[in-house]
Amino acid sequence: MANDTKRILLIIGGGIAAYKSLELIRELAKRGVETRAILTRAGAEFITPLSVASLTGEKCYTDLFDLTDEAEMGHIELSRSADLVVVAPATADLMAKAANGLANDLASTALLATDKPVMFAPAMNVRMWEHAATQRNLETVKKDGLMIVGPDKGEMACGEYGPGRMAEPAAIADEVEAYFLKSTRGPMTGKRVLVTAGPTVEAIDPVRYIANRSSGKQGYAIAAALRNLGADVTLVTGPSSEKPPAGVNLVRVESARQMMAASEKALPVDCAVCCAAVADYRPSIETDRKIKKERGGLTDLPLTENPDILKTISQMKEGRPRLVIGFAAETDDVLGHAEAKMARKKCDWIVANDVSPGEHCAMGGERNTVILITEKGDETWPEMSKADVARELASRIAQTLRGPTLVKAAE
Repeated sequence: MANDTKRILLIIGGGIAAYKSLELIRELAKRGVETRAILTRAGAEFITPLSVASLTGEKCYTDLFDLTDEAEMGHIELSRSADLVVVAPATADLMAKAANGLANDLASTALLATDKPVMFAPAMNVRMWEHAATQRNLETVKKDGLMIVGPDKGEMACGEYGPGRMAEPAAIADEVEAYFLKSTRGPMTGKRVLVTAGPTVEAIDPVRYIANRSSGKQGYAIAAALRNLGADVTLVTGPSSEKPPAGVNLVRVESARQMMAASEKALPVDCAVCCAAVADYRPSIETDRKIKKERGGLTDLPLTENPDILKTISQMKEGRPRLVIGFAAETDDVLGHAEAKMARKKCDWIVANDVSPGEHCAMGGERNTVILITEKGDETWPEMSKADVARELASRIAQTLRGPTLVKAAE
């Protein structure tokens, strides 16, 4: 988080998910975010004002017509003293009030009076969530600039299953933290960055595929580090079990062709970091039936070369990013192969690493030892965590991208 303390106004709506708001207060406190809270009358049927006040360390506000507070226009002060307003759980009723400008209680009045950004974490029965009126209200509040977190799919308290569960407190806290990081002016504020991460999966048939051991850890860490510096980051990722960093534009793909299309759609950007381990080849023949090994269909599988994302972006005639960075995963002659790749692709930098099998293999591991190759030469970094590699690389990118230009002219 930024050095200055951030404060949110948490509006707790009525619903079984209200109990999660208590954990959200704890989670935010761990991240240095202070909370003041409004508990609706319906919310107080599930949790008490005392429990909320005990966790926030401040009075829990419940009544619009509290004479002591309203003598000082409390609903106005409440709605504007925070840096961000978070509604969790955001019930169908609160969403409808926000969408239509209604204000008949403290929560809805504060929402209408605030001049601060608002984040909703919807929670309701699946049928209520899917109802045309709710979806219409959702689109309205989105157009009004409200941020939406969730809802998740899962089993409801009523026994039904589907979308409508409030996002987990940690996920909401992630979005709050990402918002504050993004709103704090850092050296990458105003810069747009594309990061590719993870493997690609090339289907052989409906049950088999060609892939590699990339976990996506390094690419995800780079996306998070650039976000922390204020960049507007698009993360195009192949299949990965890593938790995506909050506050980035996440695009999930499977094949190299899908990753190529998503990367091109993300342009123009100031910087492209091509960290993904893209499969070089894919099966030439696409089939929707399982290939039977008894018929010899797998013994001579014809392959076709996949699009080269790094080369394509590096050699763009128009709108080329100012800085294009590739990765080279090698098992021998790491520096030599990486330098040859940099010359062949015509990218600006290459981050090379040794992925030879072993106890500390970088592919899928938590740590990395890299060589950064630029036009100035090569620089071997000491072994460090992938998060530290990401932070150092993000810092170098920020230093290089000083200035307002979005794209550089083709040479």
